[in-house]
Amino acid sequence: MLVLFETPAGFALFKVLDEGKLNKVEDLSKEFLAADSARKVVSLQAFSKFENTAEALEAATKLLESTPSKGLRKFLRAHCDGETLGVADSKLGNAIKEKLKIDCVHNNAVMELLRGVRTQLTELISGLGAQDLAPMSLGLSHSLSRYKLKFSADKVDTMIVQAIGLLDDLDKELNTYAMRIREWYGWHFPELTKIIQDNIQYAKAVKLMGDRANAAKLDLSEILPEEVETEVKEAAVISMGTEINDLDLINIKELCDQVLNLAEYRAQLYDYLKSRMNTVAPNLTALVGELVGARLIAHGGSLLNLAKQPGSTVQILGAEKALFRALKTKHSTPKYGLIYHASLVGQAAPKHKGKISRSLAAKAALAIRCDALGDDQDNSMGLENRAKLEARLRALEGKELGRSAGSAKGKPKIEVYDKDRKKGAGLITPAKTYNPAADSLIGQITNSTALEEQDTVPKKKKKAEAKPALVEEAVDVPAHEEKKEKKKKQKKADREAVLPTNENEPEEEPAPKEKEKKKKKKRQAEDDGENVEVEEKKKKKRKHAEEEEPEVQTKKEKKKKKKKSED
Repeated sequence: MLVLFETPAGFALFKVLDEGKLNKVEDLSKEFLAADSARKVVSLQAFSKFENTAEALEAATKLLESTPSKGLRKFLRAHCDGETLGVADSKLGNAIKEKLKIDCVHNNAVMELLRGVRTQLTELISGLGAQDLAPMSLGLSHSLSRYKLKFSADKVDTMIVQAIGLLDDLDKELNTYAMRIREWYGWHFPELTKIIQDNIQYAKAVKLMGDRANAAKLDLSEILPEEVETEVKEAAVISMGTEINDLDLINIKELCDQVLNLAEYRAQLYDYLKSRMNTVAPNLTALVGELVGARLIAHGGSLLNLAKQPGSTVQILGAEKALFRALKTKHSTPKYGLIYHASLVGQAAPKHKGKISRSLAAKAALAIRCDALGDDQDNSMGLENRAKLEARLRALEGKELGRSAGSAKGKPKIEVYDKDRKKGAGLITPAKTYNPAADSLIGQITNSTALEEQDTVPKKKKKAEAKPALVEEAVDVPAHEEKKEKKKKQKKADREAVLPTNENEPEEEPAPKEKEKKKKKKRQAEDDGENVEVEEKKKKKRKHAEEEEPEVQTKKEKKKKKKKSED
C-alpha cells in the first residue's frame, strides 16, 4: 500500500512496510514519536519535485478543487501500477480512480498515518531540511491566497479608498479655514469679502496686502484680474473697517499660509487619485469620473465588493438613509445616490434624471465587474457605454426622433383630428364654408329689424289678451316690478340686435324664438301668481274691516242709549 503526501516542494509517495499496524489506529501516533520507529512503519518510495513556484501554485489550486494536476497524473502512472493508494481527500481519490484506474483508500487509519508522516517529514525525506521547507510553504501560501482572492498587486483599491477620504477631509478643512480668514480679516476690510469670491484668491490677496492702506501701492495683477484689482483699491480707500494691529496681521497671514499649503497638497492628491483610478478602474472612470468612481469604491469597501452588487444597488448607493425612510413611511424610494454627481446625470433635464441614472448604474455595474475581474487594462468598454448613454440622453430630450429602444416600428403616423369624421365612416355633418355675407352690416340690420317686427306681433296679441284679466290688479303692482320688466325687455331687444344672422340659414331661426316664447309664458305665469296672492291679501283685509265695522256701530249705539237714559 502506498500513501500520497503533498509538500510545498513536491509530491511524495510512501510505502507502508507493516500494514498490520493500520488496524490499531490508537497506537499509530506512538510509532511516529521517534524517527527510527517511523522509518519502520513507512519508507519513501518516490518524490516528484516542483520546478518553479508557478507549477507549485497550479498543483495546489488543483488539489483545492479535488482534481489531480498533469504532473501528478504522470507521477502516479509511473509508480502506482497494481498498488492501492491512500489519500487525504476522498473526492481526490474518486477523481484518481476514474481517470487513472487506481484503487484509492480514505479512512481514519490513513489520516492518522499522514499526520504521523507530517511530524517526521524532514527525517523521512532526505535533503529536505526545516530551514528550506518553511520559506517554501510561506511563498506558496502567499501565492495561493492571491489566486483565491483574485488579488493583483497593480490593483490596490485600498489606496483609492484612503485617498478619497483624505480629499473630502481636506475640502472640509479648507472651507473652515477660509471662512475663518474672511471673518477675521473682515473686521479690518469688510468690503473685500464681496469683491473676491474665491477662497484661494482671497487668502493670497490678504497675505500680500496686509493692511488695507497698502492696497493702493501694491500690484495685484498676478493674483486678481484688472477689474477686480481696481475695485479692491477703490474699496480700500473708503472702507468702513476698524484698524488692526500688526500682531493680528501676522496671525492672519500664518493662517493664509496654511490654507495655501492645504490647497496645493489637495491638488497633488487629486492628481494621484486620478492616476490610480485610471489604473485600477479605467472603465468606471470613463463612465462616471474619478471622484464619483472613487466614492463608489470607498462606499462599497473595495472594488471586488462593489463588483458583487447589482445595478439597482449601485444606483442608490449613498442614499441608504432616504431608502429606508421611504420604505418605512411607504413613500417613493430615491432614484439616485452618489451617482447623482456624475456628469451624465447632471446634463439631463430634471424629468429625465431618473431614467439616465438607472441606465448609468446598469452600465457602471458592468464596468466595475470588467475592472475587478477582467484581464484588460484599457477603458474601451467604458467609452463605448458612455457614447450609448449620451445617445440615449439625446433621444430622451427629443434631439433624435428615430426609433425608440425596444420598438420595432419607426415614427408613428400623426393623423389630424377632425371632429366631423367618424371611424370608418363619412362626415357627420357637411363641412362648413365661409360665408362672406356675414361680414356686411347691412344684412345684420335688415335681419334684426325683421326679427323685431316678427316678435312685436305675438307680443301685442298677448298683451291684448292679458289686459282684461289684469285691469283690476294693475293698481296694486309695485312700481319697481314694472321697472324690472322694462329692463328685461330692453336686454332682449339688445341681444336680438347684436346676434349675427345669416341669410343662407333661415331654417335655424325658429329655435331661439320658441325658447323666448317659453320664457315669456313662465314670466307671465309668475306674474299671475303674484297678482293672485295680492288679491287674496286684499280680500282678507276687506273681510276683517267689514267684521270690525258692526262692532264699532254697536258700541256707538250703546253710548247713545246711556246718554239718553242719563238725560
